[in-house]
Amino acid sequence: MMNRLLKSSWLGILLIGVLLMIWELSGVFEWISPLSFPRMSAVVAMLGQLIWSGELLRELGSSLWRMFTGYFLGIALGVLIGLLMGSFRAIYNLLEPITEILRPIPSPAYVPIAILFLGIDDEMKIFMIAFSAFFPVLLNTYSGVRSVDPVLTQTAATFGVKGSRLLWQVVLPSAAPFIFTGMRVSLAVALIVMVISEMVAASNGVGYFVLAAQRGFKVREMFAGVVTLAVVGYVLNRVFLAIENRVLAWYHGYTQQQKN
Repeated sequence: MMNRLLKSSWLGILLIGVLLMIWELSGVFEWISPLSFPRMSAVVAMLGQLIWSGELLRELGSSLWRMFTGYFLGIALGVLIGLLMGSFRAIYNLLEPITEILRPIPSPAYVPIAILFLGIDDEMKIFMIAFSAFFPVLLNTYSGVRSVDPVLTQTAATFGVKGSRLLWQVVLPSAAPFIFTGMRVSLAVALIVMVISEMVAASNGVGYFVLAAQRGFKVREMFAGVVTLAVVGYVLNRVFLAIENRVLAWYHGYTQQQKN
């Protein structure tokens, strides 16, 4: 029974349940001051009130619109430029130095510069999200293109598949597992930068909601916003994995066959 539990995915859920129980007990027995760390049940009750009133859903809707707009812009540019850098040495030599200069700088450091050029409206937040989502996809796409088996490209060329057709019909599908890895990393980064940009300069959104609640000493509302972000992040990751498994079913089937 214990061995079966250790190998089951329910083990992680059990750990979350234990941590939530400890959270609740810490409030019941006042191991931590409830003024700064309210009981889990109180946070859940506040979360329900905020959802019922529609306030939290409005804030979440604004945040997700910014996030997905910037995210899809970032991955589109990342895939395109990554394909070009991986396929053409001249483009790689042109863009690699500036990529390695800009990439190590933490994305939040660009927020003041983005505010100077784009103001504090949605354009700034979308730009920051797109910028942060761009680099993981770019690097993984480049690595995927460089990892394509030369036999595939040579065989395709033998059958007359060349130029842009070779890029889209052979190289891109072969690099897809790498690209999806970059997209998954970028999804988490986009969520983080969305919250940071809303905390710095916004009048709505979940990031603004959490910061405003903290400044107003509304501790339960603040924790409700943080819990919302945790749930959203988990759901987005599960949805992404489902899409990835669907799109890359051929790849997972092949790798499973190779293991057997």
